[in-house]
Amino acid sequence: MELLAGALARAVPGRTVHTGPLTGSDHVVRGHERAGLRATGAIAVDMESAATLWSALRAGPRPVAAVRVVVDAPEHELVRMGTVRGGISAFRVLRAVLPAFFEWHRSLLLPRR
Repeated sequence: MELLAGALARAVPGRTVHTGPLTGSDHVVRGHERAGLRATGAIAVDMESAATLWSALRAGPRPVAAVRVVVDAPEHELVRMGTVRGGISAFRVLRAVLPAFFEWHRSLLLPRR
């Protein structure tokens, strides 16, 4: 994971790359629930990566990573006017890190099906 984090940091200079537990949720997390999840050690919560992780692990143990660009934060709810500007910025960051993520994936020794 350290190699991937380093490659991602080089792909988006000036941005911060965090590594750690990503928690899944089946709904948009708001208010006090955010603080509770943060207390578990989660550095982010999302609704999409959990389904991908569960699907990947059903095929057997393997390295799994998610690249998330956070548009909202504990002090900034998702549903607000700034989300549009943040979403455009997030798209640009994701586009910049995609080559590093593909390179990491190609470097893994995954079992053949």
